[in-house]
Amino acid sequence: MSDEPSDGSTAEPADDEVVRTAAEAAEGVVFAHYDQSAVTDLDVTVTFEEGVLDVDVYLNAPDDPDPDAVAHEAAETAGQAVDELFEA
Repeated sequence: MSDEPSDGSTAEPADDEVVRTAAEAAEGVVFAHYDQSAVTDLDVTVTFEEGVLDVDVYLNAPDDPDPDAVAHEAAETAGQAVDELFEA
């Protein structure tokens, strides 16, 4: 049995799946760079409304590697993960 519509087009992922995929990808990047115990604060905010994805990552962690660079990488990776979700 398939989840694809009968007209042959591919079903798009649900909004909650998009948000979950982005958040998990962002957290994965952060914890690939830092031990979980080293992260003082992590806030990943993801919204997906009307086809627009917004990912904001706040990270308070040790200075090596640069937390701002890791947060930026996490947000970019989240967007890439969602792109891959739509291509699947």
